[in-house]
Amino acid sequence: MSYAIIGFGKIGHALAKAFFRNGIEVFVATTRDPESFASDAAAIGSTVIPKTLSEAVKADVIFLAVPFREHTAVAKALPNWQGKTIIDVTNAYGVPVEELGGLPSSAVIARAFNGTKFVKGFNHLPADLLAADPRVEGGRRVVFLASDDGNSVPPVAVLAERLGFAPVQLGKLAEGGALVQARGHTWAPLIFQDLVKSN
Repeated sequence: MSYAIIGFGKIGHALAKAFFRNGIEVFVATTRDPESFASDAAAIGSTVIPKTLSEAVKADVIFLAVPFREHTAVAKALPNWQGKTIIDVTNAYGVPVEELGGLPSSAVIARAFNGTKFVKGFNHLPADLLAADPRVEGGRRVVFLASDDGNSVPPVAVLAERLGFAPVQLGKLAEGGALVQARGHTWAPLIFQDLVKSN
């Protein structure tokens, strides 16, 4: 199984640190030349590999960690996303509700990635907490997962556990998943909630 993080801002860096901490190789990419962020990747560790976008999308599991409006540019990198898993780490805070057509932001993004297994997750924690070791206070830091395809969530939950987190499934994107999706200028109830599940 191969992994990639598309987007290498604060959240992309945080995710890369989680992969490095657990000895799991991960590709990192943006729409820029990988040489422009190679030193940042090297500063995290040797298992964080800078790639072009076209190379990174060959991975089996892809974390989408770009600003909301940039998802369409990433989606154009492949004509079909069949067989891949997209983990949507974006937040659409400040995006007008009408721009989303009344849908959760993740439902809008899912439409752009034709054929993919699509899971909302890892987006409710600020970057500093996402980057920190999730094994804390006799337990593990929680990450929330939601999907309209229940079969897509268990493999992502396994990956979350490999990264040290405690996955909590919220159900469908428009139901439990709405608890971790910003709407207009309102943060959803579970965003920024730093919860720990006891071992």
